[in-house]
Amino acid sequence: MSAKVFLITPPFTQLNTPYPATAYLKGFLNTKGISSFQADLGIEVTLALFSKKGLEELFAFIKGNAQELSENAQRILALADDYILTIDAVINFLQGHNPTLAHLICKRNYLPEASRFAQHDDLNWAFGNMGIQDKAKHLATMYLEDLSDIIMECVDPHFGFSRYAERLGRSANSFDELYDSLLQEYTYIDQITINLLKERMEMLQPQMVALSVPFPGNLYASFRCAQWIKQHYPAVKVVMGGGFANTELRSLSDARVFEFYDFITLDDGEAPIENLLQYIDGNKTVEELKRTFLLQDSKVTYINNQACTDYKQGQVGTPDYSDFWLDRYVSAIEVANPMHSLWSDGRWNKLTMAHGCYWGKCTFCDISLDYIARYEPLTAQILCDRMEQIIAQTGETGFHFVDEAAPPALMRELALEIIRRKLVVSWWTNIRFEKSFTRDLCMLLRASGCIAVSGGLEVASDRLLQLIQKGITVAQVARVNKHFTEAGIMVHAYLMYGFPTQTAQETIDSMEMVRQMFQAGILQSAFWHQFAMTAHSPVGLEPAKFGVTKQTEAIGSFANNDIVHVDTAADHDSFGYGLKKSLHNYMHAACFDHPLHKWFDFKVPKTTVAPDYIINALNEDEYAGMKPNAKVIYLGKPPKLETFIKSKKGNQWEVASLTFQGKTETLEIKTDKEQGAWLAAMLEKLSINNIKAYTLQEVKADYEAAGLEDFELFWDNKPVNGLYKFGLLRL
Repeated sequence: MSAKVFLITPPFTQLNTPYPATAYLKGFLNTKGISSFQADLGIEVTLALFSKKGLEELFAFIKGNAQELSENAQRILALADDYILTIDAVINFLQGHNPTLAHLICKRNYLPEASRFAQHDDLNWAFGNMGIQDKAKHLATMYLEDLSDIIMECVDPHFGFSRYAERLGRSANSFDELYDSLLQEYTYIDQITINLLKERMEMLQPQMVALSVPFPGNLYASFRCAQWIKQHYPAVKVVMGGGFANTELRSLSDARVFEFYDFITLDDGEAPIENLLQYIDGNKTVEELKRTFLLQDSKVTYINNQACTDYKQGQVGTPDYSDFWLDRYVSAIEVANPMHSLWSDGRWNKLTMAHGCYWGKCTFCDISLDYIARYEPLTAQILCDRMEQIIAQTGETGFHFVDEAAPPALMRELALEIIRRKLVVSWWTNIRFEKSFTRDLCMLLRASGCIAVSGGLEVASDRLLQLIQKGITVAQVARVNKHFTEAGIMVHAYLMYGFPTQTAQETIDSMEMVRQMFQAGILQSAFWHQFAMTAHSPVGLEPAKFGVTKQTEAIGSFANNDIVHVDTAADHDSFGYGLKKSLHNYMHAACFDHPLHKWFDFKVPKTTVAPDYIINALNEDEYAGMKPNAKVIYLGKPPKLETFIKSKKGNQWEVASLTFQGKTETLEIKTDKEQGAWLAAMLEKLSINNIKAYTLQEVKADYEAAGLEDFELFWDNKPVNGLYKFGLLRL
């Protein structure tokens, strides 16, 4: 076969699912009738290396290169036969086959164990409630990490499953170190990568090769691929795009980069790639290129034809996952963190609800860049169409919406559309913890298949959240988390320490807020990140406004994004270990009564947060008033309506009984006969399958038109106000 465009994700990103960038581009090229082929070289290199043949060659290579080995490497080498014997079965298990192998793995006498296992002795504590499959996946992951360690020590110091040569790419203001590495002989991993690339190039004979570089860990391998293509296929044009280029290479000026690449494009790739193909075919001039770097007269030149507009999100087509080895991805569980497990375990189809961020104000974020600044949502209908197409193509019904922050209104419409179409899917996404996520909206999201959300709680301090312009408060986050948790949706919080002007007191107070949320059961997963200043964020653009000074200007000839800065408010680095250790315990419902200062080996202030702050926030009444324009829908089954005579002290009257059948429970409510009959009829009108949507005001008018009185007394009190559990929702 042949293809005009060869789309590559270089090693390494995730092992469990393909990174979606090339699938998006392939879907777009399909709409233009342009043939393309895509490959995730990360999974292909991994499977070539971690196989019986791959390990036989690896251990032979290590033994053939005399060197002084650490005690850990000596142990792995001594157990080489055991690794060779078990590797295919382990990979097969992690690919979702032969699940019964989990029992053998968990016996702890099947897999050879080296230093990684010494750090994970208390597996029952960490994984006791997760089941034997997850425990076995974690053990198998440690087994692979042991092999990774000997590769890094003896074969390739840059190796890592998702961070290959990341140090060479992260904040590389100068191209010198990376360039010098590219002038060296191929590493062992390079050779595997190039062998796979060679096979594909011979098969496809493409006119253009486009490499997507989402992270620093993909950068080195992308240059190695580009280097080989330029040497062996000089007529083929090679282009780089992706997240790394979009954030780091916006001020690129080093001409040596173009010894490897012909072009580098920024931001959305559809229009730039289309223009490049037309330019290569002689149908466009160089001045008509879109957001593209190239070398002109030995000088790096950036061309952005403003007359060429980007495609609307409804025009770019459905992501196309064909060509990927979808049945051969590997699920791993590296750490005992529920959200990280979700991230790395299982095959998730990646989609986006909206281009950019609907909030777009957070001062630590690169809000000046196109991928965040230009907000453009899709419609729920288009999203569901794409979901159905991707399910038909991949056979997978799990979706990870990779938005910066999914818009609540669109999440609501998407959930309604999923339910109307009777799609059986599971999905998760990133959100802002804003008050739009009411109890009833969260119940709707769960009904549509939403299983988890992640969002930025960040510093868990109202002063700093205001400085960040996050638009939320800690109390608000707590209430939103309660709504998600009570709906059965897992909540993961991104936590930040070291934001400019954050004091030691505020760090400890933030830690206390997090402790209380875990203790209250409204947060299931979290992770502390240390603040990093980036060049395109409001903090990076105006550091003085935030009380910090730049130590280095992010200006160099190559990558420019991360900026070293000075913040005299506190020694932020020193807090990292204690914050993460405490969080690990809180996630396992342990050490809630442990004094906060005990997590640190230096003196810290006492918290000023009241011990019942979060509980008090959760007890605030949120349903004091009803919005008359709120839409009311009913997701449940029609109740069984019966009437009977009730007697008391010689008086008799008719009573209605409505029996509701849920998936896990039954509810019976009794009302006056007329109210019961009206409610049964109204629920039929409110069914999600009806075209007309009723507002609460219209429901009240219907009630009063039936000659009934005291609507609020009937509707907003027991037993009717408990029907949200059976699908009667105000949205």
